Amino acid sequence: MRIIDADGHVAENPSLAIEAMKRWPEHVTTSTDGRPRLRIEGRYYPEDQGPGAGVPVEHGLSTAAGLNCRSADGVLGDADRDHIDTMVLYPSLGLCAPTLEDPEFAAGFARLYNQWVADYCRPTNGRLRGVAVTPIEHGQVAVDIMREAKDLGLAATLLPPALKTRNLDHPDLDPFYAAAVDLEMPLGIHGVPGFHLPKIGVDRFTNYIQVHCISFPFDQMTAMTALVSGGVFDRHPDLRVAFLEAGVGWVPFFIDRLHEHFEKRGDWIEGGWQRDPQEYLQAGNIWVTCEPEEPILPGVIDVLGADFIMFASDYPHWDGEWPESTKHLRTRPDINDDARAKIGGLNAQRFYGLD
Repeated sequence: MRIIDADGHVAENPSLAIEAMKRWPEHVTTSTDGRPRLRIEGRYYPEDQGPGAGVPVEHGLSTAAGLNCRSADGVLGDADRDHIDTMVLYPSLGLCAPTLEDPEFAAGFARLYNQWVADYCRPTNGRLRGVAVTPIEHGQVAVDIMREAKDLGLAATLLPPALKTRNLDHPDLDPFYAAAVDLEMPLGIHGVPGFHLPKIGVDRFTNYIQVHCISFPFDQMTAMTALVSGGVFDRHPDLRVAFLEAGVGWVPFFIDRLHEHFEKRGDWIEGGWQRDPQEYLQAGNIWVTCEPEEPILPGVIDVLGADFIMFASDYPHWDGEWPESTKHLRTRPDINDDARAKIGGLNAQRFYGLD
């Protein structure tokens, strides 16, 4: 069975930050408090204090013995140890890109990051595949940069769960979605607390652990509501979107909740809500990652099938299970081999268009 990690992360080595500070010294500086984090446009990344606090940078990575995540060769060795054949790497520091406010700097940083991650992955013979970032708040340039990212061979483009003043169904984003379809570029929705993305529910908490409990599922429910009820998949029926790092247990509940609102009050949505939510899942618009140890996974497969679920490790972050993140997927007896193969790699191969 080929195992594809549909949501790992690159732990960017210092070369990215050093280059950013060299190019934009007025925007990117080291922390003034002596801690190993950056100050970008006057804000700390990560910000680990106050409402919606993020993870303290010193505690973000797994403490498992032998972790070697600072180079591509190290990551490949870690992948071998965990029985992973291919890893799709979402950003860590690069998750800041959608939040950057100066348009010229935002575009420049996105281009720098995309070239950096493409160069990082290139020597690995396709085993490591990078994910692009774009300055999504700044209009047409986000489309241009996504096209460039496709030429760089990046496997997907990051999309935040919401924008500062717009949800993901805003008409201004339609050219971006149309370009993603034209490029056959899948989109991965990925939030992160402490990175100055819109706060969805987490503004009531200042303790990172409390924030972490709710941030990812709230983010993904918000994004799914916008894309489904807001008609994005009707306007762009070939769009592929993955809802990441919230597990899979919430999906049957939320698809059913959306179904009830479509059935009883769908006509309250301006322009009319076009289709039952489950139809978008069946059509290949909606994809989700799981943690293989989730006890509810067999129930999700029973209710919704296995064709939209992808394995994710969250490597090398503190809440992942490396070096045993694939153990449950490979050994648990309560899913059949057909579902195991789909979740393990076949679905991710289709979603990302991997060889």
